[in-house]
Amino acid sequence: MRAVVCEGAGGIEVLTIGEIEDPKPAVDEVVIDVVAAGVNRADLLQRQGHYPPPPGAPGTIGLEVSGTISAVGEGVEGWSVGDECCALLAGGGYAEKVVVPAPQVMPVPDGLDLVSAAALPEVVATVWSNVFMTAHLKEGETLLVHGGASGIGTMAIQLGVAHGARVLCTVGNTDKMEFCTRLGADVAINYKEAEWASVVKEATGQAGADVVLDIIGAKYLADNVKSLAYDGRLVVIGLQGGTKGELDLGRLMSRRGSITGTGLRYRSVQDKGRILTEVVGHVWPLVAEKKVRPIVHTTFPLDQVARAHETLEQSAQIGKVLLTV
Repeated sequence: MRAVVCEGAGGIEVLTIGEIEDPKPAVDEVVIDVVAAGVNRADLLQRQGHYPPPPGAPGTIGLEVSGTISAVGEGVEGWSVGDECCALLAGGGYAEKVVVPAPQVMPVPDGLDLVSAAALPEVVATVWSNVFMTAHLKEGETLLVHGGASGIGTMAIQLGVAHGARVLCTVGNTDKMEFCTRLGADVAINYKEAEWASVVKEATGQAGADVVLDIIGAKYLADNVKSLAYDGRLVVIGLQGGTKGELDLGRLMSRRGSITGTGLRYRSVQDKGRILTEVVGHVWPLVAEKKVRPIVHTTFPLDQVARAHETLEQSAQIGKVLLTV
């Protein structure tokens, strides 16, 4: 089968299309004929040699796909050849076929096309597990989302609004501010033109945010802690701004705040399955009712994978970038 392979680690020039063996399902696994695959920042890190796949996962890049099941392994229940689906992966999505543990496979939400479904698994699982399962965002609370125009950001805004939260976000330009506001954000802050932490304090009447979803890491740590409300919860899911920062424990304690650092890729199959069961139960009805939707910036054919990575590296997108197979 055709797949994206990396000739070493480095820039977009290492991405090539090659031929690798077709996958075969083991017990409790299915094979999906891929229609589309999501492109994520974690993919850029893997290409650069900084984010290897977990043991036993495919070595090729790609953390989410949509498609049709073409083979079913022993012990799999509820899935048959020909079923349309989308799936969360530990790797291997940039290919014509991928093998996936059955608990990580989800039906396509009612009313959604198969290509757009590839934009959902990674972002929805990330937002739901962190904002709701870990930080327990409640109706009436304030959610601050960094990277509001990203795939994760656009989903976090929508899910926050759908659950009755007030949503603030940071973005990098005016177009992204306007888009996030149309999506439901109460306040969108251009971090290049304003001190976002001061705007958060002003917009919340000095109260701060109850939940902060952060993709930046060290660079934003001090201001994130300053921006927490009493009993506020900071969840760090990305390190675009570095790995080591200075933490004012006195300020954190004075706000009775908490900080959680999480990741999705290295969780067990059982843990991922538990998250996706909640996603299907709580989020898929919102997608079917058109209260939440995947935001797809653009699609590229598989052989233009370098352009897809370049788009993410330049932060040129609003929402998700997809590869079509």
